[in-house]
Amino acid sequence: MDEQMAGPGGDAPPRGAIPGHGGPAFTLHVPRDTPIPVLVAAPHAGRDYPPAVIEAMRNADYSALRLEDRYVDLLAHEIAEATGAALLVAHAPRAMLDLNRACEDMDWSMVEGGAPREVRNSLVNRRSRSGLGLIPRRLAGVGELWKRSITRGELEARIDGIHKPYHAALGQALETLRDRWGAALLIDLHSMPPLRPRFPGDRPAEFVIGDRFGAACNPGLAAQGFAFLARHERRAAHNRPYAGGYILDRHAAPARGIHAMQVEICRATYLDAQFAEPSARMPAMAKLLGGLVRELGDVVAALGRGGTLPLAAE
Repeated sequence: MDEQMAGPGGDAPPRGAIPGHGGPAFTLHVPRDTPIPVLVAAPHAGRDYPPAVIEAMRNADYSALRLEDRYVDLLAHEIAEATGAALLVAHAPRAMLDLNRACEDMDWSMVEGGAPREVRNSLVNRRSRSGLGLIPRRLAGVGELWKRSITRGELEARIDGIHKPYHAALGQALETLRDRWGAALLIDLHSMPPLRPRFPGDRPAEFVIGDRFGAACNPGLAAQGFAFLARHERRAAHNRPYAGGYILDRHAAPARGIHAMQVEICRATYLDAQFAEPSARMPAMAKLLGGLVRELGDVVAALGRGGTLPLAAE
């Protein structure tokens, strides 16, 4: 039986709300007797677009397809069903607000009236300067995404309805799993366009495991993930070109038993040629990822019991 995490004081579970849509910003399920201390999250798979957002987008269908981790939520559901892992799925689309960005990572030129105070360029808002901040502004090959600016009230409603409750729920769920097991692992699931070959004959990675260059999880967990993928003859890269972002920076705390890794999956491995719909390869991908999560879950459970990680080659 599944339980949803309760809010403070035993209130209804936090789900947030999508402004202008009325639906929940996300759903969270934590099995009462989960067999592994793992939470699988899909923060960029949301497809619940308010009509006003679609109307405000230039070339909405194509832009949405480029921004979304299309159908990663279906993979995440299959993984959770197969393994008993906890599951957190965003329904709010990335076009409205990117859950893998800090609230400060905002291009204030998009907002009527600009920033509420002087903003200095820093590492915190580096993504916004490239067009992919808290609210994406532009995409390579697409250009500007929006027909108009947004009001400060619209921005605040998205932060209050989507960003704050999502991260509060994620943090609470990881703490609960850690308290039950002694350790917990967040697998932040994403998809990526096919990587380009670096040289003639190169076969680019199908997966990228990001651990913030060792800061987000016990290094043995990433090694175990690579060993699993190697046994299944799948090509994988480490932190290049995706090392993980704000979600790992905010929630990973290996010293407190909370580990996190970002897993990027090549869209060609489970979607059709347009990267728009599931392909016949999707069930096999879900099965492979289920095996990866189950193996990592067993290792994290051993960590929680005070054990040591086996060598990945063993």
